[in-house]
Amino acid sequence: MARRAARAALAAAAVSLAVRLAPLPAAAADTGGAPGRRAAVVHDLPGVLALADRNHPNVAAARAKLDQVRAQLDEARYAPFSQFKLTGGVALAPTVRGNNVFSPNTDVSLTSSLGVGWRVNIDGVVPLWTFGKITNLWDAAEANVRVNQASVEKERDAVRLDVRKAYFGLQLARDSRSLLVDVRAEMDKALRRLEEQVEREEGDPIELLKLQTFGAELEARGAEVDKYISVALAGLRFYTGVADLDIPDVPIRPPNHRLGHVTRYLTAARLYRPELAQARAGFDARSAQVRLARAQLFPDIGIALQVGVSAAPEVADQLNPFTSDPGNFFHYSAALALQWKLDLLPQSARIRAAEAQLEEMAATQRFAMGGVATEVETAYAEVVEAQKRLDAYTKAAKYGKRWLVMVQQGIDVGTMADKDLIDPAKAYATNRFNQLNATMDLDMAMSRLAKATGWDAIAPDGT
Repeated sequence: MARRAARAALAAAAVSLAVRLAPLPAAAADTGGAPGRRAAVVHDLPGVLALADRNHPNVAAARAKLDQVRAQLDEARYAPFSQFKLTGGVALAPTVRGNNVFSPNTDVSLTSSLGVGWRVNIDGVVPLWTFGKITNLWDAAEANVRVNQASVEKERDAVRLDVRKAYFGLQLARDSRSLLVDVRAEMDKALRRLEEQVEREEGDPIELLKLQTFGAELEARGAEVDKYISVALAGLRFYTGVADLDIPDVPIRPPNHRLGHVTRYLTAARLYRPELAQARAGFDARSAQVRLARAQLFPDIGIALQVGVSAAPEVADQLNPFTSDPGNFFHYSAALALQWKLDLLPQSARIRAAEAQLEEMAATQRFAMGGVATEVETAYAEVVEAQKRLDAYTKAAKYGKRWLVMVQQGIDVGTMADKDLIDPAKAYATNRFNQLNATMDLDMAMSRLAKATGWDAIAPDGT
């Protein structure tokens, strides 16, 4: 009973819960608390993260963009070998008989005797040597695919951080509500006893007013806790796309990962951080574009192929090879072809522009590496600070509990009054809530370190 009474004052600190929960999209506010809802589908944190990876709109948009650039890569691979064109047509042709020496017909195009003629022609070039134009185009397109693959991971990491913030916020809110439910009954009992004592003129009316004021504050804090439970749950349902989602009713716990030296996480960031992968892929793409621009100074060498057929039944077929016969023919050809665009001065300017873009990308890569290192060290320091604060509040809650037990024992033997329980109860409850709060801070600090390094395995998994 002493332990339950000690939890009564925890609600006084519950107002700070508001700032612990993540801001949620406006669309999320309509997903929770609907009347007539079906039985909730319970998922732990790994299950919630998997649902968010599959259903979150931002991740879906990044995947769609990745599919787009993969299609562009396929286009870049096929386009150089697809430079063929087919032309054809059907037309009316006048009757023309004879040969190159004599014809009974005139050169009038429209006569009373017309027939149908048709023509089909296919021509194109198969590239043999382009001095790197094709291969560098492929390299740039493949690097663009890697950029967008890293973009998917970037969006996924951001969504995972938001999911963990809502998940741990929901756990913290439910822990607070559980304490409120337990202590409300104890507060009512204490109020009834003190009211009876005041009616018999054996109690202090001032102390009764203090307890009544505190009881009213409990009601207000309880309403706030219920609101933040609904907000966090609605956010999780929005992130996962599951309208009836719920999480297991288990208390919030600190992360399982044991913190190592900061150099371990700096190394992990260089390996796993998607922004650094994007910068590296972007640098590769710009390098390929520079090589492509330089290759434009050289000609393209390939095999030109052509096949054509034309037929006009009303026009006499000319068999003399020295006679032009546009109405009836079948021809094909293959030749070694060269195409050279001699815009050397404009192309030199385009090379300089590509080199400047490469230098810009190199600077961006250096900035990304420095920024990520700073972010990792900041997140690491937050984890260290949160761990120390959790240890301190754990000790404070233990000391407050001992104080409370000693006062309760004094009340039981009659050496202390019920009013003496308020101060140790508040001290224990405040530090107990601070302990829960510090646990969430540590979970979120570790989650931010996981995002800063791209090493999601070190983030809390809710167990």
